[in-house]
Amino acid sequence: MSNTVLCGRFELDLGRPLVMGIVNVTPDSFSDGNAHPDPDSALRHAHALLEQGADILDIGGESTRPGADPVSAHDEAARVLPVIEGLRDCGVPLSIDTFKPEVMRAALAAGADMINDIYGFRRPGAIEAVAASRCGLCVMHMQGEPKTMQQAPSYNDVALEVQGFLLERVQALAGAGIDRKRIVLDPGFGFGKTAVQNYELMRRLDTIDAQGLPWLVGVSRKSMIGHVVGREPDGRLAGSIAAALAAVARGAHILRVHDVAATVDAVKVWRAVEAGDFS
Repeated sequence: MSNTVLCGRFELDLGRPLVMGIVNVTPDSFSDGNAHPDPDSALRHAHALLEQGADILDIGGESTRPGADPVSAHDEAARVLPVIEGLRDCGVPLSIDTFKPEVMRAALAAGADMINDIYGFRRPGAIEAVAASRCGLCVMHMQGEPKTMQQAPSYNDVALEVQGFLLERVQALAGAGIDRKRIVLDPGFGFGKTAVQNYELMRRLDTIDAQGLPWLVGVSRKSMIGHVVGREPDGRLAGSIAAALAAVARGAHILRVHDVAATVDAVKVWRAVEAGDFS
């Protein structure tokens, strides 16, 4: 596997697990509700995450929680573009969590370095929106769509089906002339998967053939954590860190999290134990 990922203005070193901090600019996120509904509060939150050690920031203007209502491209762009512009010189890559080609183009023009697409660049125009740039691409697996994805997810073999989907999308991107060094894969925990399927997928993550591409994993505060610990999202920190380290143990390279400081500390201790790395 390559030790770096091309990510817009940056080339990410994957020699250690990276922590991606979540910046929601939404009124209905499952994890933090209406905590950062406007650009100014989102920018304050983003700078706090940077102080806590975030390596990347992931900015989202539309909730993709189960049952979420869709948001227009106009409204989504109005939420996220001022945040991207305000963070353009913050010193770390900026990821935009969107599946709309119009928002992808606008975000890249505003200074985004990565497109994080829950639809895996399947929507018409998505590949064309990113092909000519140098941005990183996060390709995620999702069964169904956010509004209905948790109603009755079904798999014969969840790990093999996730693998097949992701490799098909990589082939589609490569066929459009996109450098593989721009691509990271997300198994899509919580997106069209039951709790049992999520944990089976986590256990088997290191058996999935990713063709040398890095894993980005997002389990922070998700219902799969609540299923085990019996707590609401704001009480899932310990469970989220346990799941994040389980992902690192199985090859995860980027952790997408709400609680940056605690995750950074946990990864540092993990690295000290596993690699004798005290930096």
